Amino acid sequence: MNKFNKLKENRGKILVVDDDPKILFAFLEVLKKDGYSAVTAGDGEEALKVISSENIVLIFMDISIPKIDGLEVLKRFRELGINIPTIIITGYGIMQNAIKAMQLGAFDYLTKPLDINKIRELTKNALSKSVRTSENTKNDFTFNTDIVDSYELIGRSSRMQEIYKLIGMVSTTPNTVPVLITGESGTGKELVARAIHGNTLETGHPFIGINCSAVPDNLLESELFGYEKGAFSGAETRKLGKFELAQNGTIFLDEIGNLLPNLQQKLLRVLQEREFERLGGNVPIRVQARFIAATNKDLEPEIKKGNFREDFYFRLNVVSIKLPPLRERPEDIPLLSNYFLAKYNEHLKKKVEGFSKQTMALLNNYQFPGNVRELENLIERAVMLTRGKEITDDLLEKMLSLNPVKAPVLPISGSTFKQSREHIIRMFEQQFIEKKLANTHGNVTLAAKDSGMTRQNFQRMMKKYNIKASDFK
Repeated sequence: MNKFNKLKENRGKILVVDDDPKILFAFLEVLKKDGYSAVTAGDGEEALKVISSENIVLIFMDISIPKIDGLEVLKRFRELGINIPTIIITGYGIMQNAIKAMQLGAFDYLTKPLDINKIRELTKNALSKSVRTSENTKNDFTFNTDIVDSYELIGRSSRMQEIYKLIGMVSTTPNTVPVLITGESGTGKELVARAIHGNTLETGHPFIGINCSAVPDNLLESELFGYEKGAFSGAETRKLGKFELAQNGTIFLDEIGNLLPNLQQKLLRVLQEREFERLGGNVPIRVQARFIAATNKDLEPEIKKGNFREDFYFRLNVVSIKLPPLRERPEDIPLLSNYFLAKYNEHLKKKVEGFSKQTMALLNNYQFPGNVRELENLIERAVMLTRGKEITDDLLEKMLSLNPVKAPVLPISGSTFKQSREHIIRMFEQQFIEKKLANTHGNVTLAAKDSGMTRQNFQRMMKKYNIKASDFK
């Protein structure tokens, strides 16, 4: 019998902490069916008491529990040196909650509605970790979790939750750990860099960003390294470079894929030695800041072409964060749309109340080749041009007709082929019904006929997805 099976049978209990009796019952049923021993608690205080009296090897804990919330319980774990794998659960996939949970040592972070298969997978993984680290250990680092992040990413999809968790984990590492952020243009790479910076101990130090493709090649080196007086013609005074100005903060190198090979070599030396010299100088200067690089290019083909140094790539790619395009997280489109609506209502002094059902259907069906940036620009123009209380589909159609539509890329969700296929089918069915109702302005009979379906089957599909014809009239 292996260590995992021994632990499963007789070496400890799983604690589930939630103030919802239905959630507790569901967890107990799943865990019992899988052969685990489990106990429950309804609030943070009770959870701490259970931990002190029971042999707990794994915890599932809701973030919004009475008396002491989930994040505060995690803080107390750290203070007491408790190192039990803890999986935080929340009904709201807010970036800051996910980041703080991971900073405080959470094993993982789940959003409701909960996936039973995911719970089972995490249980097995967490208990395996518990076997490997059966003796309580306390991490050496400490960090501030009371940081208000002005650069919050928007999204509650599973893809974005993984990004939030990575940000939380990266922000607890030393500044010497570089990060490479990849993703298409408009996905929010700089926002991720700022979120990492904003959740570290060094958040009070500068965030220095430079676009490697926006600065002429002959000036980029002096921008980064600075120069001494007389270093070249026109250098009448000493100038501090970006590396020096960043102090203990963050250096964000955007569009790193456009950097010339000679500068790649010089930056590789800086990353390895953590020091540089100003142009025209010979005194080594220590680099204290964290390097975060970003690119919309696939760097591995660039390496094969000889355009990007392989050693530089591996040195940058210690931690890699890949941002998904908006078309691969369509469930975030309504959330982002309403966020931008509120933002530009305030900026433009407008009072647009929302989107018609038809408008939201159009947004959900559009592929957004320009990603989140394109959606933001679209909403800004729509708010500016809307005269009524709603952004209507006719206005949006005019705007979208100006944008090229790329071939759709299907969002893959779920750990198995069956789960992923069912997810795609559900998305297709809902969007198909909404589109037909939008085209017929809520006439169910015409929509069903146009779909090649009976009215009864069409209505059954509407009921399945809680779609109301009145929303399209």
